[in-house]
Amino acid sequence: MNTDLFGIIFGFLITVVLAVPFGKYISKVFKGEKVWTDFFAPLENFIFKISGIDPNEDMDWKKSMKAMLLLNVVFFIWSFAVLLLQGVIPILNPAKIAGMEPSLAFHSAVSFVTNTNMQAYFGETGATYFSQMLVFTFLQFVSAGTGIAALALIFKGLTQRQASNLGNFYNLFLKSCTRILLPLAFVVSIILLLNGMPQTFKGLQHTITLQGDTVNVATGPVASMISIKQLGTNGGGYFGTNSAHPFENPNYLTNMVENFSILFIPIALVFTFGYYLNRKKLAWIFFGIMTVLFITFVAINVHYETAGNPLISKMGINQSLGNMEGKEVRFGAAASAYWGVSTTSTSNGSVDSMHDSQMPLSGGVYLLDMMINALYGGVGVGFINFFVYIIIAIFISGLMVGRTPEFLGKKIEAREVKIAALVLLVTPFLVLVPTAIASYAVTKNPNLPWLNNPSFHGFSAMLYQFASCNANNGSNFAGLGINNYFWNILGGVVIFLGRFIPIIGPVAIAGMMAEKKYIPESVGTLKAESYTFAFMVLGIIIIVSALNFFPALALGPIAEHLTF
Repeated sequence: MNTDLFGIIFGFLITVVLAVPFGKYISKVFKGEKVWTDFFAPLENFIFKISGIDPNEDMDWKKSMKAMLLLNVVFFIWSFAVLLLQGVIPILNPAKIAGMEPSLAFHSAVSFVTNTNMQAYFGETGATYFSQMLVFTFLQFVSAGTGIAALALIFKGLTQRQASNLGNFYNLFLKSCTRILLPLAFVVSIILLLNGMPQTFKGLQHTITLQGDTVNVATGPVASMISIKQLGTNGGGYFGTNSAHPFENPNYLTNMVENFSILFIPIALVFTFGYYLNRKKLAWIFFGIMTVLFITFVAINVHYETAGNPLISKMGINQSLGNMEGKEVRFGAAASAYWGVSTTSTSNGSVDSMHDSQMPLSGGVYLLDMMINALYGGVGVGFINFFVYIIIAIFISGLMVGRTPEFLGKKIEAREVKIAALVLLVTPFLVLVPTAIASYAVTKNPNLPWLNNPSFHGFSAMLYQFASCNANNGSNFAGLGINNYFWNILGGVVIFLGRFIPIIGPVAIAGMMAEKKYIPESVGTLKAESYTFAFMVLGIIIIVSALNFFPALALGPIAEHLTF
């Protein structure tokens, strides 16, 4: 147990230590300063030339959001078409895998375009090598690049003095892919390859087992996908069991490397804020707020997963290894709990154990993590979501002291607050309303082949599904059957709205703030670098989440916990 805890503490500390200088590097990329990856410039210029894009064109927030949506529509059309037709594409399909059913193709395409990567299919039997590489792996780069570029627009907006220009979305997007994601993915891929992860096009491998049976083992270009899967907080795996599969996560070292990759860029982007705006202390305060909740969630889950299941203990069964149902022995209960909090604190969604099999309060923590959706969060969008909480906290603080709220020298007025409030209200709407519809459908027709678990746990599974869709997380409770028209279509709609509304709203706020006159801080200004402001933001996160979601959590994981 002490060794397991040491692994968790060491893994988190090394992530933070390396994230700080990498945050400074990202800031230089955003500002267009000289960096060691400038050798990508000819490639970037070539892409801009053949696409007819001027990377130096000034864009306000409206132009930037139009560019973002247009680009993502193109990515969706490409991926949807390929997934439908993959069975007739004559290359990179040695296993002769057929095209996807239309609703599944829609769900998979919108899921990967939005950085959600929820998989209602098994990758080894449902996707060809062509689809795995030129749809799923490709989208894991560009969807992550979209989130990072959107955050860069907000940073630019917060530094402007009465100007509408937020930079060029296309330029920021491409550099996010080439100068941030690609170099890291290359390094992580090499580490994974050296630890036994496959990277091949040989097709099914015929193997004779110890019992003398002949089996066909699926392999493929795995390592190249898994690196960007984790670094881009994507989570979409090559195999159906994701990072619990030995080919996606061979040993404890790869488990630590992948967990590091999940958290690395989201944490680095918090420090990028400090370097880009020259507000390093404020960046540490924001990091501290996120980390207090993150460590609290890790402590809760490690405790419950290492303590074991009390119902099994009553049967006289030894649980010295903790609650090992749905977990890999090579990782253990503690590392699995740490991974679970990491993957739901970000919008990653990959799993190295089955969340459906963890203790009720552990599942409740994962749910709350996704409902907050701002503890580090997905690459770019995590800090964007946190920015909304900042706006609300500033507004309430201003009311308390009786003056117009200000942030970084800009007044926060009715328009900004209304947009922030709308973004915050979208989350409970997209989570609770579809969960209510699904619950009603199950009540009216108990024979629906959705739930493998009844009662509180079944409700938690449906709540988890839509929380995961809205947070663009992609993980799920394995006991829920989701590959059908209801879950594919409704889930796809929630995924789409949960992705783009929380991006467009905060970028609009930043664009409006950029056009405002700068106001120097005065005696009455609530300083953002103060502990008072930090507690205010932390309190807003807790209170808003509790008001929105406590009743639903009480009906699911909390009620299930009380039955033990």
